[in-house]
Amino acid sequence: MSKNQYSKLLQDVVDQLSKATPEEKSVLHSCDVVPPSRETLGRILEIIKSVLFPEFFGSDYSKNIRNYYVGVNVDLLYSLLNEQFTRALQYDEDDSNAIDVMDRADQLTAAFIKLLPEIKRLLYTDVDAIYKNDPAVDNYSEVISCYPVIQAMVNYRVAHKMVELGVPVIPRIITELAHSATGIDIHPGATIGEHFAIDHGTGVVIGETCIIGDYVTLYQGVTLGAKNFSFDSEGHPVNIPRHPIIEDHVTVYSNSSILGRITIGHHSVIGGNVWLTHDVAPHSSVLQSKALNLSFTDGLGI
Repeated sequence: MSKNQYSKLLQDVVDQLSKATPEEKSVLHSCDVVPPSRETLGRILEIIKSVLFPEFFGSDYSKNIRNYYVGVNVDLLYSLLNEQFTRALQYDEDDSNAIDVMDRADQLTAAFIKLLPEIKRLLYTDVDAIYKNDPAVDNYSEVISCYPVIQAMVNYRVAHKMVELGVPVIPRIITELAHSATGIDIHPGATIGEHFAIDHGTGVVIGETCIIGDYVTLYQGVTLGAKNFSFDSEGHPVNIPRHPIIEDHVTVYSNSSILGRITIGHHSVIGGNVWLTHDVAPHSSVLQSKALNLSFTDGLGI
């Protein structure tokens, strides 16, 4: 291919990609509206971690300037969040007056910043829960620095507060960033109490309408999901409560699936590899059936 042919090929492809296709127009509210940036939201999460855990995720600094360090980062956070909230509101409500959107973004940003101390408090209860539930942990620093659940819970706690404030789009992006990084999939709409622990974590799924109490521990591969969906007259899934309620002091071991709007009573233990679609009374232990020892010849009977 000659240089001229190559240049023409590139220009043709660029021209085609630059035009909004009919399919693209049917998905986008407006080609003029810029959605929130995943890259910037990732940076925002790093700043939040540096504010909540400055000794672990912040730059090296002297403790006698901690107030200054946190102040600079909160100021930067406010600016970045305000821009992303504005984008989210414009994308979600593209017919809204621009001034109204900017005013709403200011209100949301201020409201979220005020919640940072509470988010920090909740996260430290999670750190404490992990430390007290895992004999492999030597100290709290190891939990904060090493455990993937901390990344997942920072993102979840931040995103859930945004859901409560009514921020569109962004909460789901934030939890999916953690999902990609840790393998822990927590919907920002789920309600999770204090002192929440996930050990190992890979493959954990927590659905949107889950309600999880205090002092709950999950192990890897646990699914708190929906059993089925209801549909409206147009065939669209109806967003109704469809995920489990897990009461206080419940432990769910690895690879168990708890499905549907059922309640797992407080102080219960759900063993590994259990498939559960019915309510469980408080103080229960639910275990899978014992394995059967059978003989097979050349795979027959499997």
